[in-house]
Amino acid sequence: MKSLKQSIAALSVTSALLFCGTPALAQNSDGFVDLIDGVSLNGWNIIGTANWVIGKGMVEGNKPNGFLVSTKNYQNFIIKAEFWAESNTNSGIFIRCQDPNKVNQYTCYEINIYDTRPEQAYATGAIVDVAKVDPVPKAGGRWNTMEITANGSHFKVVLNGAVTVADAQDSRYQDGPIALQSAGGVVKFRKLQIKPL
Repeated sequence: MKSLKQSIAALSVTSALLFCGTPALAQNSDGFVDLIDGVSLNGWNIIGTANWVIGKGMVEGNKPNGFLVSTKNYQNFIIKAEFWAESNTNSGIFIRCQDPNKVNQYTCYEINIYDTRPEQAYATGAIVDVAKVDPVPKAGGRWNTMEITANGSHFKVVLNGAVTVADAQDSRYQDGPIALQSAGGVVKFRKLQIKPL
């Protein structure tokens, strides 16, 4: 009888996982939640024509032009990311997007990953049209860490342990989805975590 009950319980759990849709993302012991699992696009929608490759614990964008957009909205948080980019990669992490179908620097805050951006003041490590970076750090050709803090109208960006944006202030957007950009070159994300504040 005990064996039958265990079998029924196991079948119930399996059925729930099959039919509940996207599984809940687990919270790590440090309070961060993994947003990418490296094997699927659960929790994300694709917009645009970018080519996204999932596998080996990573998400790779290798063709323009589009975004992965989170299905959830976020307000105040810390994001931790690990990414690899070519020196000419045009990418970024967009936060508090106002329209999940129209992602750009005018509808979101764009934390840039773009070493060769023509206007260098808003290149890698900057928040486009909000906070300039000087000197411009170079992310191309290697793995990088980025930490983004958005708390109310205050923003901070740390790239490879160096602060690129200390305390930018802007209050246009209060909350919204997160988006990963593929707009030219290759970008790979092997970690993307969030912790609500």
